[in-house]
Amino acid sequence: MMDGIYVFCSIPNGDGLPDLDSIEFEDVKREVYTISYQDAVMVVADMPMRIYHPKKENLLMHQQVITDVMGKVDSVVPISFGNIFKSREDIVALLKNLYPQLISLYPKIRGKIEVGLKVIGKKEWLESEINKKPGIQKKQKTVREKSEAAGYFDRIELGEMAQDFFKKLQSKVEEEIHDALTPIAESEQVNEPIGEKMLLNGAYLVDRENESLFDQKVNEVYEAWNDKVEFKYTGPWPAYNFINIKLKVEEPS
Repeated sequence: MMDGIYVFCSIPNGDGLPDLDSIEFEDVKREVYTISYQDAVMVVADMPMRIYHPKKENLLMHQQVITDVMGKVDSVVPISFGNIFKSREDIVALLKNLYPQLISLYPKIRGKIEVGLKVIGKKEWLESEINKKPGIQKKQKTVREKSEAAGYFDRIELGEMAQDFFKKLQSKVEEEIHDALTPIAESEQVNEPIGEKMLLNGAYLVDRENESLFDQKVNEVYEAWNDKVEFKYTGPWPAYNFINIKLKVEEPS
């Protein structure tokens, strides 16, 4: 199978190009190198020309390269997973096409990282909170006492009541946890929660100089909530949630 050129991320040319670590993928050592157009650079590697599925090995390969680049360059624009092109000329054409966006983005993300915070309610606390709602308790009793057919609309109503309860709880968590973090962040985003117990799925763009301060604030908020929720605090990442560059994947010929 012929090789194509796999794209990982873009960096500015102005600071000089870093020495990049090679990667081993499918038992083959692959050199990571750069292709430039004026002041914009793509970090790439020669990889088999095929569709890359988002399985663990492939995702780790993609992230490994970007993490290496982040340790050596102040401005890293991540490119979405799985993009491979046929030739160096295609990469240069891509850079020409994206050049206005990239030149605008580099200074905006210089010296900044993304961190993520997922807040997940503890089962015992969630059950305790929902059981404090007399209307829900009464509706639960009604559903238990009726047959499946007779209680159909009661179950729908109970589901709506539970959904409303969780929305209010998510709003409370957003107000008391998320809003406490946003003054330290350069930018923030609340993403859709994953799973019924997740109360916050936040992403934060943080200046590296404020990383310790942000970590400290996360710890402070956690101390106030740790009997009720679990925190999943991740990063540093490139600014995935704050950059919207998606490329068309080239189909292998």
